[in-house]
Amino acid sequence: MTTHKIALVTGANKGIGKEIARQLGQAGFTVLMGSRDLARGEAAAKELVAEGLDATGIQLEVTDEQSVRSAAEEIESTYGRLDVLVNNAAIIPVGDDAVSRVESGVLRSAFETNVIGLVSVTQALLPLLSRAGQARIVNLSTSLASFAQVGDPESRMSTVLTLGYNSSKAAVNMVTVMLANELRATGILVNAADPGNCATDMGGSDAPRTPAEGAAVAVRLATLGSDGATGEVHAEAGRLPW
Repeated sequence: MTTHKIALVTGANKGIGKEIARQLGQAGFTVLMGSRDLARGEAAAKELVAEGLDATGIQLEVTDEQSVRSAAEEIESTYGRLDVLVNNAAIIPVGDDAVSRVESGVLRSAFETNVIGLVSVTQALLPLLSRAGQARIVNLSTSLASFAQVGDPESRMSTVLTLGYNSSKAAVNMVTVMLANELRATGILVNAADPGNCATDMGGSDAPRTPAEGAAVAVRLATLGSDGATGEVHAEAGRLPW
């Protein structure tokens, strides 16, 4: 059993997820890099190990209940606890579009991964997080889930027509608040992080922020002290308006 704190990051084989894993590793965590494709997760972990970090790949498909159970069992048998869970895995489904045009199957796929998968992973790992004492849960969100910003016709956010992604991430914000309320007496803090528009497969190569910049707010929330916030959504500049 390692004496290091243990962190699991879902969707950690690339993009913001890999940068969150890297920065947690640099902060002294043993990092478990969840990936649908184990080989890709192991390759990403090998990259971090070459940098002197403690990282390992773990197979985790958030929409597959057996995969989620197996990952939880593996973490329990190897480490006995979990100090940080970062729910990073998410999709903008192909065909995501405006309310008047989006197909129902596209909406389903967004919610299956971004909400139901997130809740499934969190439920499976809560017993291990409870063993860690002051554990932290961070859910990746977005300004596109902010009613205040999307509702402002002067905001760029009002022009992004991806109902599946926006609405599923708004649901993630509600999951965050409700779970924070549920765990308020346990010492487990639950928050959501908006990384901003980053140059990833999801954000596109011309996005203004780097994955490392986007990862920083999630890492900050993952390492909050005992007096830290809970039930909030934060971007780099601070708390995000709902």
